[in-house]
Order: sequence, then C-alpha cells, then structure tokens
Amino acid sequence: MFGIFNKSTYLVDQLEGMIDMHNHILPGIDDGAKNLDDSLALLRAFNAFGITDFIATPHIHSDLYPNTPESIDQSYQSLISEIHKHPDLHAVSIDKAAEHLVDVQYESFLDEKQIVPMKKQYMLVEMSFLQPSLNFDAAITKTQNMGYFPILAHPERYAFLHGDISRYQRYKSMGIYFQVNLLSLAGHYGTTIQKESFHLLKEGLVDFIGSDVHNTNHIQSLKKGKIPKNMTPFIKEKVMNGVNFFLD
Repeated sequence: MFGIFNKSTYLVDQLEGMIDMHNHILPGIDDGAKNLDDSLALLRAFNAFGITDFIATPHIHSDLYPNTPESIDQSYQSLISEIHKHPDLHAVSIDKAAEHLVDVQYESFLDEKQIVPMKKQYMLVEMSFLQPSLNFDAAITKTQNMGYFPILAHPERYAFLHGDISRYQRYKSMGIYFQVNLLSLAGHYGTTIQKESFHLLKEGLVDFIGSDVHNTNHIQSLKKGKIPKNMTPFIKEKVMNGVNFFLD
C-alpha cells in the first residue's frame, strides 16, 4: 500500500525558481484574471510555490479577445502599479507578451506590428483545439522570415496531434519550440492529455513549461496535482531551461 504513494510526488514541489512564461495574470483583458484583486491572488498563490518571475501572456484573438500592444500595456502597467503597494509582492517580476491565435488575421497582425513577442524575438502562438489552423505552416514561415522564433503553446492539448509522434516531429523540424502546460502535467484536463504531456517530455520534444493559469481554480488543480517520480528529472530540466533562456 505504501509503495503506491512512494511512486508519485506533488508537481508544485518541483517548481522552485521557475519563470512562468505562459499565464493569464493580467487583469480584465481576457478570460484570465478579471480584476486586480484576482491578479494579486494569483501572484500570492504562485509565490507559495516559489514562483516570482512571470511573462504575462494574455490572448490576442481577433474574435474573442482583440487585444493590442496598447491594451496589453495598459493592463500591465495597472498591475505593476498595484504590486508596488503590497510589500509582500515586491519580489515579483513581470514582463509582458501575448498568446497569439494563428487564425485568418494573424498574418495581418504581423504586418501591422499588432503583436507582443516575449523578449522581443519569441512569439507564443496557439491553434484551435478542434483542428489545425489552415494557414499554420505559412504563418510560421512568415513569423520566422520576420525574425521571430515561434513557440507553440500546449501542443499536448491538440487532440488532432495525438497518436502519431511524427506529427509533432514535423512541427519541430520547422523550427518551432514547444511549451507544455503545468496544468496538463497536473492532470487538470484529464489523464489523456496528462499522459501526452509526459510522452512529449520523454521524447525530448518539450522546450519550456508554463502554467497557463487563468484563475484560482487552476491554482487548486496545481496544488493537488501529482506526477510519477520518474518524471521529476524531466520537469526540473525544463524548469531550469526556462530560467536560463528567459532570465535577463
């Protein structure tokens, strides 16, 4: 009986010092934090995990969340100003970027500079969960030709990629980085996606880990999430990879 528990460990115990490069902590701008109080609650919860460094990535989605560099900066500045009022959050460091949906408008956004890359060069992109974006290959090529490096958010969540590792490998061969969600690793989306995230880690296809946290319910999932102990080296490696990659 006790052997069962010895084979797993809590995911959050592996995250000390992580730079969370995918989250929705900015207030009032997408389906993440609704207001400043929500943002502060999320930051305090992350602090309890040993995470104080963030790249905030609100959605840029032409239909649902038509954010712009200006709207993102306004939300970002409001959160930074609020953090300064709270001594317990003075260790928090936040940069801003965006999670860009590759849809019919994406390439126009590139042309018009209506994008928010992270660290000036890296574009966090996503697709619909129902099917691959029809213009995905062309959009990635254009992204790269304009001097940006694409990072595909949560590849483990795209069911149309499951069951054939060569589908993932094709995207990797195009020069795309992969970012897996902590919520996937924690089992928040179910065992199928959790197993897919483990598989991608074991296959060496994952470059970064980000939380993709939107709300305190997600925080609770992270707190409860357990992983097999044999996955901890893979996760710790990717946590450190993110630190080394995104640290100023």
